[in-house]
Amino acid sequence: MSWFIHSFWSDTLALLSIVGSITALLHLFLRHRDYRSAAFWTAMIVLEPLFSPLLYLLLGINILRRSGRRYRSGINEPWRDPVPDQPLPFSDTDGCAAQEHQQLARTLDRISRFSHTHGNRLEILHNGDEAMPRMLEAIRGAKESISLASYIFEATGIGADFVAELSAAVKRGVQVRVMVDDAGTRYSWPPVVDALAKAGVTVRRFMPSRMILRIITMNLRNHRKILVVDGRTAFTGGMNIREGNMVSRKPPHAVHDLHFEVTGPCVAQIQRVFAEDWAFCTNELLEGPLWFPDLSATGTTTAIGIVDGPDEDMEVMPAAFFAALNAAREEVKIVTPYFLPNAVLMAALRLCAVRGVKVTILTPGQNNIPIVGWAARTLYPELLSVGCRIFESAPPFDHTKIFLIDGVWSFLGSTNWDPRSLRLNFEFNLACHDAELFQRLSAEMDAKLAHSKEITQEMLENAPPLQRIRNGFVRLFIPVL
Repeated sequence: MSWFIHSFWSDTLALLSIVGSITALLHLFLRHRDYRSAAFWTAMIVLEPLFSPLLYLLLGINILRRSGRRYRSGINEPWRDPVPDQPLPFSDTDGCAAQEHQQLARTLDRISRFSHTHGNRLEILHNGDEAMPRMLEAIRGAKESISLASYIFEATGIGADFVAELSAAVKRGVQVRVMVDDAGTRYSWPPVVDALAKAGVTVRRFMPSRMILRIITMNLRNHRKILVVDGRTAFTGGMNIREGNMVSRKPPHAVHDLHFEVTGPCVAQIQRVFAEDWAFCTNELLEGPLWFPDLSATGTTTAIGIVDGPDEDMEVMPAAFFAALNAAREEVKIVTPYFLPNAVLMAALRLCAVRGVKVTILTPGQNNIPIVGWAARTLYPELLSVGCRIFESAPPFDHTKIFLIDGVWSFLGSTNWDPRSLRLNFEFNLACHDAELFQRLSAEMDAKLAHSKEITQEMLENAPPLQRIRNGFVRLFIPVL
């Protein structure tokens, strides 16, 4: 009898591995668009046919794309601005440069669901020490509505101050809506959604799920950071609501970051993105002057919102990055905490350097996710070989995300240069045309470079053999990092 049972389970496992492998390979050949990722998964499935098909189901299939499409259809068609017929009034450039800027502007207009808005003002906020008090002050002064979305929102430390102010706003009669990514709620205990609900705040998790469903969608997250007060003042960028951002308080794991206070017509685009995600979570439509008041010019920045996610907006941000790199003629500056660009963006960066464009990349020397830093170092040689300059910043960990082009274009928001952000996450960014904003952000990067170490080919070649072997092994997993 024991022989029969053993034989039965052996045959069953063999059959399951064969069926699972064939099914996974068929899906790969028919549906997978990234050839490097497809090659990785094909090798994994062929070499280990028992568990690899299950891993492919959990990590390799973009299940949320179909869910995202369903959520779009559930809240009607997503908002789309008409593409303007007239060129943008760029007065700070002329000749060939103006033509390149106009072409990039038109490209972004067609890539994004939104159009360029004029008369915006962006203020740079350093770390949580500047950003969090300004956000709390805005919440404290809210009269009609507050929209808040965050990937990570801790219930303790600075997060507790947000809970208190949001609760006070509700008691004043302000309409408050808060959305936190389900995965992001697990970074701290107790979950902030419980504290907010007890405080009377209307709050929802983005894509809440349990057990196996959480495992399947754990790589697919709402990574957007949005706060809109009274439909007129917005805060966005890459900063989460957590104590680690309060650098002056000397937390155990300090995080440097930049965030942005935004006023002007593009605030409506930021609000629109929140409203669509909120409708997905609750079926409640946020419309009317309470959420979308008339907005007038407050500054001189031209800005366009770029929405990216694993739905119909999929791979919009990589396309925008590629268009910007293709348009660059003088300089490219990138600050990102995670530098694992896909093959297309790697080729675009190399071509920039070959054309004579000055390419400078800044990423942390000690990454908070070590394997990402190890894998990133395997990409450096092909960029260094064509003249790109790569710097690694000293601790503490720098979470800043900015991308600067040719003295006038600035991209800022929640997107990292890695597979997770570029393909899996829901992200939001602003592309801004403003020479003065560029100069301010360029100065921020230069200040960081002053405390960073430049990486050379010689340094990489002289690294200990075991370190290079480790990095080379980790590189195999870039498609799923």
